[in-house]
Amino acid sequence: MRDLKQIREEVAACDAQLARLLARRMDCLKEALLYKKGHGLPILEPATENGKKTGAEKERGPADPARDVYGEELEQIFACISQMGKKVQGKALLDHNIALIGFMGVGKSTVSHCLRDLLAMEEAETDAMVVEAEGMAITDIFAKYGEPYFRRCESDAIIRLQNRRQVIISCGGGAVTRQENVECLKKSSRIVLLTATPETILERVKNSRERPILNGHMDLPYITGLMEKRREAYEAAADITVSTDDKPVVEICEEIIQKATAGDFS
Repeated sequence: MRDLKQIREEVAACDAQLARLLARRMDCLKEALLYKKGHGLPILEPATENGKKTGAEKERGPADPARDVYGEELEQIFACISQMGKKVQGKALLDHNIALIGFMGVGKSTVSHCLRDLLAMEEAETDAMVVEAEGMAITDIFAKYGEPYFRRCESDAIIRLQNRRQVIISCGGGAVTRQENVECLKKSSRIVLLTATPETILERVKNSRERPILNGHMDLPYITGLMEKRREAYEAAADITVSTDDKPVVEICEEIIQKATAGDFS
């Protein structure tokens, strides 16, 4: 039997070899991003990542002793490696935040969650930050204190995000109607305006009870009028505009990343 020193030396050697292989894997992921960008290929490709996981499982094989003994642990390790690979890709793609703006119901939360999962980035929703800070639902804040108070809370949340990087920020529908919020977001973010038709908006929000501005006005004329009222502020704030009508969320995310990295990818 080997002594403890010999065992520890082999563990250290394994760790060093693993570190070299993992670093090489991350370099390959960054190289693949450069290739895809240079050849106009889709950047995110979530289906490809799923294929890699399946391939790794096949390589180990059902008769692999390591898999038989350490199957659960190895699966968790490979899941962590995959997650860190996404994080490397996210860092290679973006050195700033992505701030999603637009009218309620355009899909900001859905797109934010998808980008978070595909690129292993942090996520922040300004509405959720206000709810946490105030200890009450937005509908209750509106009822008790009114919209001006909520807007001040919203601005405070955006200020708290201005020094962070590589965060997907999902902004409330009225956030950029205040110029100070736009100026704060532009310090660290590419502002992405998500759009949809009034008909699409109504279909998406018609059963919601968490839209205080639409309480008693859940109809197409009111939504159309409010969207038009905010349109100029949205367009003035936006660096990028992406329509969400009749598009799968991954396609929307791909368009955002393509536009957000255009001209500054290295």
